[in-house]
Amino acid sequence: MDFVKMHGLGNDFVMVDASAQALSEDLGRLALSVCDRHFGIGADGLVVFWPAGDGRARMRIFNADGSEAQMCGNAVRCLGKYLYEEGLASRSRVEVETASGIVALALEVTGGRVTAVTVDMGPPRLSPEVIPVVAAKNPVVGWELEVDGLAIPVTCVSMGNPHCVIFQEDAARLNFSALAPRIERHAAFPERTNVELVEVLAPDRLAVTVWERGVGPTLACGTGACAALVAAVLNGKVTGPARVELPGGVLEIAWEPGKNVFMKGPATEVFRGRLK
Repeated sequence: MDFVKMHGLGNDFVMVDASAQALSEDLGRLALSVCDRHFGIGADGLVVFWPAGDGRARMRIFNADGSEAQMCGNAVRCLGKYLYEEGLASRSRVEVETASGIVALALEVTGGRVTAVTVDMGPPRLSPEVIPVVAAKNPVVGWELEVDGLAIPVTCVSMGNPHCVIFQEDAARLNFSALAPRIERHAAFPERTNVELVEVLAPDRLAVTVWERGVGPTLACGTGACAALVAAVLNGKVTGPARVELPGGVLEIAWEPGKNVFMKGPATEVFRGRLK
């Protein structure tokens, strides 16, 4: 299997062009194997894609535990860079079909290389049944989620995948690394959830710690950064675009209520190889 190893701010992926080779029918099991950092290539996820020509492609994303994700902001930026630099996109606009819909990418190109990608993430989904979350509040903003006898105020958002956002002041007394996996699999989230811990540093700066569904702690999460900004706006903590600082680097996120979310950030190729 030929592959490309790429990352978006340290959130890393094994990228495989399925149009050029035969793959195992069980892509979840393949993800478990190749994402293993001791016995495989090592990654947060497996991205399988089918170029359709003229800057279009379809992609499927599998987490390190073999589960399939509907959307991944960092992975889609990586795919946009790959398509352009491989000559599979002749323009600086790319469209990628994901399980949560078609995503439009605007590429910034210097000297034939993609230096940044802006992703139109579409509007955030805020209704409980769409996220999905079982909550007696719509939208789910500042809702108290009971975890191990504690009532934790959370805001829930879908960016094509579910997110549960907690603000630092609401979790200062808690151990996030111990709390996050329990929230991921909480009964309130029928499809599990990603979890973000957000600290408001300034009116245009957020610091975000991520626990990804099916992966665990990661250096970055594009959809998580988007969900964090949306939650911050809904809670009146910021009013406009913001730099979202993740352990792996910075994403620029913009959203106004009633409009689409836009995410800008880099993508990096690490190496290429063949797995026998």
